[in-house]
Amino acid sequence: MNTMEQHRILFDEIEWQSPQPGARFKVFRDGARQVRLLELTSEFVETEWCKKEHAGFVVEGELEIDFSGHVVHFPQGSALLIPSGATHAHKARAVTSKALLFLVEEVDASKG
Repeated sequence: MNTMEQHRILFDEIEWQSPQPGARFKVFRDGARQVRLLELTSEFVETEWCKKEHAGFVVEGELEIDFSGHVVHFPQGSALLIPSGATHAHKARAVTSKALLFLVEEVDASKG
């Protein structure tokens, strides 16, 4: 592999993972950071409050994020920057039939 090519991530070559109905993602992890292409459909229902940090961009569709009763709308082309912790707990849902997000996230490097 060319030295410069090691900096390129080709999502077309990464398999989709589907953790629950209405959600699937492609992920590339490098140490304590990962980039993720996340697709949510209107079928997706987040049952627990997420307390993880997310930085990303809405590539396609529209998303709503509920921050403990305060709902924020994220249309296509908008970015999001959510800090970690209980005070920023959130649940996301696709407003359109599909929402596609590009996310950059910190991960626990000790967990496979």
